[in-house]
Amino acid sequence: MRPADIANQRVIEELDVATTGNAVIAIRSVERGRYVSRLHLVDIDTDALDQARPVTSGRVVDRSPRLTPDGSVVAFLRSDPDQEDAPAKLCTVRLDGRRPGRLHRLAPSGRRPVHGAISELAWSPDGTRLAFTADVDPPRFIVGRRTPVGDTKSTTPVARHIVRTDWRLDGVGHRDHWAHLFVLDVGGADGGADGGADGGTYDATTARRRPRQLTSGDWGVSGITWAPDGGSIAFVADPGADSDLRPHPRIWSVDAIGESEPRLVLDAPGGATRPAYSPDGRWLAAVGNMAPAPLDDAIPGLLLVRGDTRRRTSPIEVSPDLDRHIGNWADCDLNGWMVGGRPGPVWADERTIVAVVTNRGRSLPERWVIDRRTGRTIDAPTFAEPRAEAMTESIAVVPASPTRPARIAMLATLGTRAMELMTADLADPSLGPKRNLAHGIPRGFVTHTTTGSAWQRQLALPDMTCVAVPGPGGDIDVWIASPASAGSNPLPTIVDVHGGPLGCWGPTPPIEVLLLTGAGYRVVLPNIRGSAGYGASWIAPQLGDWGGVDAADVHTALDYVVDRGLADPTRLGALGLSYGGFMVNWLVGTSDRFAAAVSENGVTNQVAVWANSDTGPEYNRAALMGDPLSALGVESLWRQSPLRHVAAIDTPLLLLQAEADLRCPAQDNEQFFIALRHLGRTVEYVVYPDEFHVFAAAGRPDRRVDRMERVIDWFARYL
Repeated sequence: MRPADIANQRVIEELDVATTGNAVIAIRSVERGRYVSRLHLVDIDTDALDQARPVTSGRVVDRSPRLTPDGSVVAFLRSDPDQEDAPAKLCTVRLDGRRPGRLHRLAPSGRRPVHGAISELAWSPDGTRLAFTADVDPPRFIVGRRTPVGDTKSTTPVARHIVRTDWRLDGVGHRDHWAHLFVLDVGGADGGADGGADGGTYDATTARRRPRQLTSGDWGVSGITWAPDGGSIAFVADPGADSDLRPHPRIWSVDAIGESEPRLVLDAPGGATRPAYSPDGRWLAAVGNMAPAPLDDAIPGLLLVRGDTRRRTSPIEVSPDLDRHIGNWADCDLNGWMVGGRPGPVWADERTIVAVVTNRGRSLPERWVIDRRTGRTIDAPTFAEPRAEAMTESIAVVPASPTRPARIAMLATLGTRAMELMTADLADPSLGPKRNLAHGIPRGFVTHTTTGSAWQRQLALPDMTCVAVPGPGGDIDVWIASPASAGSNPLPTIVDVHGGPLGCWGPTPPIEVLLLTGAGYRVVLPNIRGSAGYGASWIAPQLGDWGGVDAADVHTALDYVVDRGLADPTRLGALGLSYGGFMVNWLVGTSDRFAAAVSENGVTNQVAVWANSDTGPEYNRAALMGDPLSALGVESLWRQSPLRHVAAIDTPLLLLQAEADLRCPAQDNEQFFIALRHLGRTVEYVVYPDEFHVFAAAGRPDRRVDRMERVIDWFARYL
């Protein structure tokens, strides 16, 4: 692979499934230097391959597809790839004919829209109403003339009068408006979406009605989901007066018809998100933490409360001993990054819950069975050896049909293969023999598309092996990516440190690893202490000890490949982004073993970034980093700051920075760069305008290409 090949990547990055067995997917690609995304329909009731039918076309970005339960209509958000600042439009297309029907734009509507940018969608159970979240007035901090929300004419305010610490967010910028909950009637007057007993049908003309706003206040709404009876909508919100200082998201519910105040449904001591109702409405599941003010080693679990939202009950821990993160915590840009995944929980039936769980670099759908009456757990997943070399980003339930049992649809990588649409038998969602799957599909997995990985067919993909390297705190899972057919000869070798530190590497290499192995380097990817997917005991030693046990594990992984003759000890490099960038900065200041290094959006001065980062104070609290509110806190932050070791750096260092990064802002890399320049060391600093934190995976295509060309050139020069 070469950097220019980034423009050839196609990603199946979104998925939704109807009760009929039809699935809609969003496929992203690059056209004329911009990302475009279009919707396709896939029949997953058969094992046939590549049966995807186009639903939308044109130079558009269509995202967030949501099917009515009967699969007759898809709603989605459409935007213009050449007008990135313009708000997306809520659109629908009928799918029950031989060809997709005419596109209808539902919102924003009218000369004076009642809302701004739309962010989430959810169909009511009968398919006659759409719930969505959208920005609303009044603006939070604007001084001077205020452009009405939804107005496409943007104006620069006189000032922003800021009284809270949550005025900014990486990937968004200024948070001038909160998003609140709306419902839009899109069905016939007599209800019903399927033309059944009630005689009602979906009617785009009635959708011209103005949406009704259900929530308001100095707080925002996300994670919306309908109750099965269609009478209420659950959502995530954090309306506390000091939520900017002490975040505590909780699950709420509001009536979908009429006017009512939101009711608190699930209040876990450490917060809760991702609500999901059981099909009969008896239970509501969520991901939450029963530890108050949890640290990073207090791993959120699966919680249950009664679905009757008019009386609040105490949460039930479905799997208190899970000790693994729910969701896909593995770092890899072959599975999206530009949209949020949908890892569950989802309900397969009235007593079966499915969610993606990350275990030792793999992320697979796992299954829990509960007693319908009591909520008691009857069956829960256990973790030993990983059962498939897959990394799953999104899942959805495929209901049983006359010819097939219920299944799980998933967007997942498999071995070195990029993400495709697959299904698996619900009886055991994480099927698969215990073997390397780089060149095989596990028994029970059915692949329905090849579009997501077709661009890889002309590439020599790396050989990926995982070894358990004995380390000072226990065995370290180390993935070794080698050029195809490289053998065991010593090669120039680069250690790539993942972000987080609550991330991990897995069987699917990110694009940067494909490019580096394509250039002849061996790449070492260690899951050092602090990584997700190994339980609380693997995270705890790294809390408050950045540059301690984690750095020791990086050196242990490198010692392993050097001692076995796989790496040339005189040609070792280091690469990392975010926390990985911190680690690169730390390693070159505390060791002279590296011939070259590249640090991206890294942290150098923990004292400064505590406040400069959009999430700094809460992030540092959970990681036991310290704070600048006391002398001891400042000492702790400075002890874990690479800047204190800058005078010891002799390694040629390339610093890459997204200029609009609010998570690890440019000030940190600038301090490092200026210090190294004054010291007369070999250093270069490259800034990418308008880009946010994960620009390496989600930035403008030409900037992603430029980034990798510079990385490869830097290692070619010095390694």
